[in-house]
Amino acid sequence: MTSYQPTAKNGGSSNALSSDAPANGFTKLGLPEGLVNALAPQGITSPTPIQAATLPDSLAGRDVLGRGRTGSGKTYAFMLPTAARLTGGRAAQARRPRSLVLAPTRELALQLAESFEPLSAETGLSSTTIFGGVGQNPQVKALQRGVDVLVACPGRLLDLIGQGHVDLSGIEILIIDEADHMADMGFLPMVRRILDQVPAHAQKMLFSATLDAGVGVLVNKYLENPVVHEADSAASPVAKMDHHVLTVDGDDRLSALTSICAAQGQTIVFTRTKHGAKRVAKQLRQRGVAGLELHGNLSQNARTRNLKAFHDGTATTLVATDIAARGIHVDDVALVVHADPPAEHKAYLHRSGRTARAGQAGTVITLASTQLQGEVRQLMKAAKIKPTVHSNGASDEVLHQLVPGERSFLAPAEIEDRLAIVTPLPQNGQRSKQQNSKGQSRNARGRSGGQRSGGQRGGQGSRGRGGQRNSSQRASAGGRPGNRRSSSPGSSRG
Repeated sequence: MTSYQPTAKNGGSSNALSSDAPANGFTKLGLPEGLVNALAPQGITSPTPIQAATLPDSLAGRDVLGRGRTGSGKTYAFMLPTAARLTGGRAAQARRPRSLVLAPTRELALQLAESFEPLSAETGLSSTTIFGGVGQNPQVKALQRGVDVLVACPGRLLDLIGQGHVDLSGIEILIIDEADHMADMGFLPMVRRILDQVPAHAQKMLFSATLDAGVGVLVNKYLENPVVHEADSAASPVAKMDHHVLTVDGDDRLSALTSICAAQGQTIVFTRTKHGAKRVAKQLRQRGVAGLELHGNLSQNARTRNLKAFHDGTATTLVATDIAARGIHVDDVALVVHADPPAEHKAYLHRSGRTARAGQAGTVITLASTQLQGEVRQLMKAAKIKPTVHSNGASDEVLHQLVPGERSFLAPAEIEDRLAIVTPLPQNGQRSKQQNSKGQSRNARGRSGGQRSGGQRGGQGSRGRGGQRNSSQRASAGGRPGNRRSSSPGSSRG
């Protein structure tokens, strides 16, 4: 895909802002004091570069095209002016939302809605979220009550429009988040159908980490005299992000991955396929790591539960497909592992963007076999990354150098009990009798295995790691001490 260089329509201007530009206070940018105070409890007291760049224009009602890397604060760059401009306006009417935020994935839609909650509490503005994979009745009832801010995925939104449950003729503000991802996922036809129903005079804001050719179609047709702002460009690697490539072959791949994920801290592991994510998560659990999966084959309830468990530290490793590479906000993720190198450099950048957020440092590790080294070199070159390559990637010395600290392993029964609350269920949220029977059988085997082979498990866990851990240390570790995270995405700057 060719790179889209934004050209402002009808003479619009383009402004670039360096990430090290001095931050101005929110109130100096024109934001109402009440909204500023609403963010203060989350530690958000000064704007990020993308927020400082866009807020004056978005508060003034201009169409805005904002480019900023993942984690740069784009969410509040559009949620804050939306709340400010809608406050004090007309009351929300049934089926006619006042503003619309389009998001490519369910997880992102949910996190955008959570980010709006403190602003909703301050202003009294209502919001709701609609997406597929769950029943539509609660969403329809919320729309009937009237909604100020509607956060939606394109597919379910068009479905509800077709049924007559949504009327976009009252939209005053339209936002498209992760606009380039919309293009990558083939959403552009659906997005255009939605935009065709939004009033031409509505304010429109597009935010993205990159601006590709597909985004240009939307910009040129639907935005009027847009102002283009760029900050924390995704085209450049983050200065505080260290990149490493570990050469691992055969069984060394899983051994290295297990050692990495058993260290203290939250880790996100990426695989190319849904089957791969399921398999790797299971393998990690079998080896004493509290890992869960996140991919499209899970029901929405299971995806939500697994992500929440990772947020709050119940699960210390999340094994995900690229569905989680965009918009998933988890505080203090210090490590991202590409268990499977991605197919193209944009995916690498967005996956890696799960760490080094909000000015924090992070480490990115790519596991690659000897045969894949050439492909990985080309990938890094395209991403403008110069990683440190470790030819002996499975050695304890290298692994402890990159991911220092003790390794903690849980017995199988401990992991079963710990993650039972997030065991994936069928779409209807109910287990069948056969599934319950199998689950009880597995639990019994897991408990029996844990009691029978606790000493053996300690021996297995210590192979290749200098025999550091024993079963009592694992039990007392309880996973990763002091590693509970806030589940609110608003605690990072959007």
